[in-house]
Amino acid sequence: MGYNLKMRVWRGDESGGELADYTVEVSEGEVVLDAIHRLQATQAGDLAVRWNCKAGKCGSCSAEVNGRPRLMCMTRLSDFDPAETITVTPMRTFPVIRDLVTDVSYNFEKAKQVPAADLGPRDADGKRRMMQADVQRGQEFRKCIECFLCQDVCHVVRDHEDNKQAYAGPRFFLRYAELDMHPLDIHDRRAFAQETAGLGMCNITKCCTEVCPEGIHITDNAIIPMKERVADRKYDPLVWLGNKIGIRGRDYEGRTQVDGSGSPASSPD
Repeated sequence: MGYNLKMRVWRGDESGGELADYTVEVSEGEVVLDAIHRLQATQAGDLAVRWNCKAGKCGSCSAEVNGRPRLMCMTRLSDFDPAETITVTPMRTFPVIRDLVTDVSYNFEKAKQVPAADLGPRDADGKRRMMQADVQRGQEFRKCIECFLCQDVCHVVRDHEDNKQAYAGPRFFLRYAELDMHPLDIHDRRAFAQETAGLGMCNITKCCTEVCPEGIHITDNAIIPMKERVADRKYDPLVWLGNKIGIRGRDYEGRTQVDGSGSPASSPD
């Protein structure tokens, strides 16, 4: 059964724009991206929208639907009253390229700053071994599809553009946590996450967790544990004693620390 859906879609580019009103014929069982495609096919052929899989796995069709960051392909029209006007706008945190397409290159630049994994030497038989519990713990972090909705909703950069230079954002705190919790990785990224990636600027409001389409517990399972690890390193008396007696470049777990450039760090005398 079909009906006429009222939509307001943001049209414009980096120089400015405005919301345009449309009425689109839709059918039962469709999603917002279906309505956008029909609008594009029948009334607004020049409408710019980014999408790929239409299955909630590529993260391409991120936008804000009625002010909430969502994947358009996973936002069902049945979630709204048929008489309701649905407003679709581009992600607010990133610069607009055109219409619903934003420039998310900020995220790719932050990805380059993450110190790469270093698994260290293999066991004597040439293999590497992990506990099954450690394998399972990392699986949640790897579900990220890089839709950047968590980055978009994070008010540290959403409301403060000048923070972007010093703040990586929840997607990359997830990556720091994944690597730092890996039992075979010998790098210690705690100081880097705090001093260069801006972990301390996050005040754990859980807005990133609320919008994650993969249901990753970003705040509880990645950001808070990473903050606890940073605090342990800074205030643990064993670390302080190690610095005093001249143990350089190692934390008390024996892992290599990295400084703000991603290189091995030396402890102060």
